[in-house]
Amino acid sequence: MVRNDRSQEPLLSLRSAVVFLIGLQAAAAAGCLTYAAGSPLATAALAGGAAFGATVAFARSAIS
Repeated sequence: MVRNDRSQEPLLSLRSAVVFLIGLQAAAAAGCLTYAAGSPLATAALAGGAAFGATVAFARSAIS
């Protein structure tokens, strides 16, 4: 019986990590700029979340 040792496998593929990192950067930028423009913190968080979702969807299709 052969056991697969999955402890050495990466949690995410390189492509997934890059897509999520790009989304995180876009979300942080959108949230910070929205907050700096004078909007409440909750509005800035919602703007960051929307930017994250849109950027991940775009980057997923753009990076092949």
